[in-house]
Amino acid sequence: MDKIRVAVVDDHDMVRKGLLAYLITEPGIEIVGEGASGKAAIELARKEKPDVMLMDLLMEDGTGIDATREIVKFHPNCKIIIITSYYDDEQVFPAIEAGAYSYLLKTARAEDIILAIEKAVRNEPVIEPKVASKMMNRFRAPARLPHDELTDREIEVLMCLGDGLTNQEISDELFIGVKTVKTHVSNILSKLDVADRTQAAIYANRHGILRGKEKK
Repeated sequence: MDKIRVAVVDDHDMVRKGLLAYLITEPGIEIVGEGASGKAAIELARKEKPDVMLMDLLMEDGTGIDATREIVKFHPNCKIIIITSYYDDEQVFPAIEAGAYSYLLKTARAEDIILAIEKAVRNEPVIEPKVASKMMNRFRAPARLPHDELTDREIEVLMCLGDGLTNQEISDELFIGVKTVKTHVSNILSKLDVADRTQAAIYANRHGILRGKEKK
């Protein structure tokens, strides 16, 4: 039986090296590369075409969500397993919608990660129970508009987009870092299913999501 070709991407060196040290002992797994950024993840996927990629959710150059969305476009057979510390709505749903195959927390046991890898190549997704519960609750909820999925902070950022503010201007307005603004904008585009900030601004104006007005 062919070995499962696995790549590991995490910007925390200790976490990445720890995963690699464990995975390398598994006879059925072949490590084909490692990286510490979303850009590295995309380059690894293009060059090595792994069967499975273990990927962190938040990295210095962007999010695993952005990298996942890009990778599944040109390598749809790669099963991306998100391994993260986060399971809040603004991270979980965009990751799944972007194409992540499985979603685990960093508290998962090493053997659970191995099992998730093996299941991925058998087309069996694995979702952390806390995350699965959130997904079920979402499906049971009544129909909602896309912007109902935004957090309060994302609504504030969307209002600023509606007014045509730049990332730096939003940063100054809301007293948050530019990197944080970029993350919020990425999440907003994903949740609203729009291509760019211009379309997000049009959405905000169409639905009256503007500064000084309440969310409808």
